[in-house]
Amino acid sequence: MKLQYKIFLIVFIFFNSQSFSFAQYPHYVDFKYVLNESKAGKDAQLFLKKKLDNGIKNLKNKEKLIQEEEKKIIQQKKLVSAEEYKKKVNALREKVSSLQKERDKLLDTVAKQRSKARIELLKNLNPIIKDYMKEKKIRIVLDKKSILLADENLDITKEITDLLNKNLKSIKLN
Repeated sequence: MKLQYKIFLIVFIFFNSQSFSFAQYPHYVDFKYVLNESKAGKDAQLFLKKKLDNGIKNLKNKEKLIQEEEKKIIQQKKLVSAEEYKKKVNALREKVSSLQKERDKLLDTVAKQRSKARIELLKNLNPIIKDYMKEKKIRIVLDKKSILLADENLDITKEITDLLNKNLKSIKLN
């Protein structure tokens, strides 16, 4: 009985060691690096940064015009009637409110496009990682941010970034 148990144990260990021999350790990818440093990711970030910068520049120009109008209204306070002054102040408040709405809309649009770009990148990244796992016989890939400490030989970030750059040149954000 003990002999059968020992033989069973040896066979079990042998077959299990054979099945785990190809990728004993989980590998990891720094997804933040891949998203930020891939060609498509960089292009998307550059596009969104330009859009945000142009929008903010436009808003600042409008803000300056509103400030100049405010100064004129303040200077005219004693020259115009109280009713006329109230109308001008109310019109100015509406412009300020409109400017705030425009700023919020710009920020919301850029945030939505950033989210869309991230989703698109991840959608294209999943099949690349799956193919890489099959090719290298890796059983599990983890995100680097979930790992406390790991051997740098298990980091496949560069390889995945290179594969993504080959397969995805850009993302449509319009």
